[in-house]
Amino acid sequence: MKRKSIMSIIVAVVVVMAVCLVGCGGKKAPTTTGITGAGSSFIYPLFSQWAADYNKAENIQINYQSIGSSGGIAQLQSKTVIFACSDQPQSMEILIKNSWIQFPAAIGGIVPITNIQGVTGSIALSGPVLANIYLGIVKYWDDSSIKSLNPGVNLPHAQIIVVRRSDGSGTTFNFTSYLSAVSGAWKSQVGANTTVQWPGTTIGAQGNSGVASQVKTLPNSIGYVEYAYAVQNSLQMCPMQNGAGKMVSPNLTSFEAAAASAKYSIDNGFNTLLANMPGAGSWPIMATTFAVMPKSVLSTSDGTTVKNFFTWAFSTGQQTAQKLSYVPLPESLVKSIQAQLQ
Repeated sequence: MKRKSIMSIIVAVVVVMAVCLVGCGGKKAPTTTGITGAGSSFIYPLFSQWAADYNKAENIQINYQSIGSSGGIAQLQSKTVIFACSDQPQSMEILIKNSWIQFPAAIGGIVPITNIQGVTGSIALSGPVLANIYLGIVKYWDDSSIKSLNPGVNLPHAQIIVVRRSDGSGTTFNFTSYLSAVSGAWKSQVGANTTVQWPGTTIGAQGNSGVASQVKTLPNSIGYVEYAYAVQNSLQMCPMQNGAGKMVSPNLTSFEAAAASAKYSIDNGFNTLLANMPGAGSWPIMATTFAVMPKSVLSTSDGTTVKNFFTWAFSTGQQTAQKLSYVPLPESLVKSIQAQLQ
């Protein structure tokens, strides 16, 4: 009988210890399932870090699929995600028709990347030359238009391998919007969209990561990606001649200079493009990633989770944005976004 009493005490102690491990801080409670989003690969380096940091801070999981802007909007339409991220802003007509809201989630730079045999440094380009490369007019790396921008650089007589996105891409939308702004031929022959009819011979790749991988692998190639993908893959990035005629390098400083002139308004769903912004120090190829979601979500528990997450992202998360060379959102813009969410 005495032995039985001792065993009962031991069992009780073990149970209490197990409860304390879970509830008293000895062990972190299981992660609470949060919300699911999908879309832009442009924002993915930032969003994946935000999700990890937010889970660590608040114990809530934010699941985000990097499938391209068009894919994210398609999933939002089919109601398989709570929110989508798109680098192509939705028009007021679409927002009203679907009873959606949208707001900027991140601002960053798109950079041309190269892998040229025998050239160890970066080469400079202008908007018209970049457009002519993608139009198939400039076919070789030693073309006179490229050589004139890079005096003293020994450029090879090698055919340029052009890499572009194969999926519906907001990065492509902003890249082709820029080319349309600097090249009349591009605007009339190709235009700007998430998918376009690419001239000449090109190689398609899925997502920013796919383009970066192809350029890294293919000698004498050129592509375009969000800045973080170029850094992560140690790829050469091209300085660009901006609208003021100045040659600028891609970095947080030049991205912030371009974003400083942006005029976002809640009245048109914050629909603003940042192609070829003014300023001597401005990087010319910029993009805004927009978060898009149904208005009806905001009054639900999922809506509360969305609001809490983006409130955190626009405060604590802005330090992470800066570290990854995304432009921190201006305080006035954040206040407008928070007013819309509330």
